[in-house]
Amino acid sequence: MIKVNRTPEVERWLKSLKDKTAKAKIIIRIDRMKEGNFGDAEPVGNGISELRIHQGKGYRVYFTNRNNEIVLLLCGGDKNTQQQDIKKAKEIAKEWGF
Repeated sequence: MIKVNRTPEVERWLKSLKDKTAKAKIIIRIDRMKEGNFGDAEPVGNGISELRIHQGKGYRVYFTNRNNEIVLLLCGGDKNTQQQDIKKAKEIAKEWGF
């Protein structure tokens, strides 16, 4: 089992989501990550990957992992804020030493 940690930024973002269906799908995807099933995920640079959720606005969760043992969820957003979210994810990863 993979340990998945969430930054405060991810927690705030999840709580702020108004689309309950999307929120449920995101939480299910995060739970699947614990089993090693990352699904539709692509690298975006600097060791950061993007978990893509095909619901509503096209939600994204940015994460990094270490030795496939620990995953740190950095931040989230949607397709409209993708470039700003990637930049933010890289900054957060650096702050956390990833």
